Amino acid sequence: MAEKTILTLVGSLRAESVNSKFAEIAVATAPEGTQVTTFTGLEEIPFYNEDLDVEGKVPAKAAELRAAVAAADGVLFVSPEYNGTMPAVLNNAIDWISRPFGKGAAIGTFAAVIGTSAGQYGGLWSHDDIRKSLKIAGASVLDEAKFAVGGSFQRFASLEPQHDAEVVEGIRSVVATLAAAEVAAVAAAN
Repeated sequence: MAEKTILTLVGSLRAESVNSKFAEIAVATAPEGTQVTTFTGLEEIPFYNEDLDVEGKVPAKAAELRAAVAAADGVLFVSPEYNGTMPAVLNNAIDWISRPFGKGAAIGTFAAVIGTSAGQYGGLWSHDDIRKSLKIAGASVLDEAKFAVGGSFQRFASLEPQHDAEVVEGIRSVVATLAAAEVAAVAAAN
């Protein structure tokens, strides 16, 4: 059986972002036969503009994102919550992978959302908005594969996420579910 590939997209651009550390845990705890990588450079992609989305004009980093999503077996969004919703960088990424309309890289892609935020609910509004946008974009969102940690400033003030057993297990479980999604979908169809 071929190795499964999962691409992570991180919504926080900060160098010491706890959500980036969550993505690192996803890489480190991937099940055997699964490779998890993190897409870098989301901040380099211009805001979606249909005038740029023309053959020969698509910005290189946007084209790279589309190709990476299309090539992956699954996409893991790792996101904080900004002002009650998803960070603009992830919204922009979803805009780019949802197009061209009816042919976007997101169509049929298995996706899950995890993350942490300072609020008590760990970014659940953000995560719900990401799931909703991904579904509209045509992704196969795994609603059951989710993990949110609230109170990130306090929880991770003196404990790194990779040393928090609950965090490591929660992320590992979501990645394993995402890695097994295609197998489960084929079995359900038969």
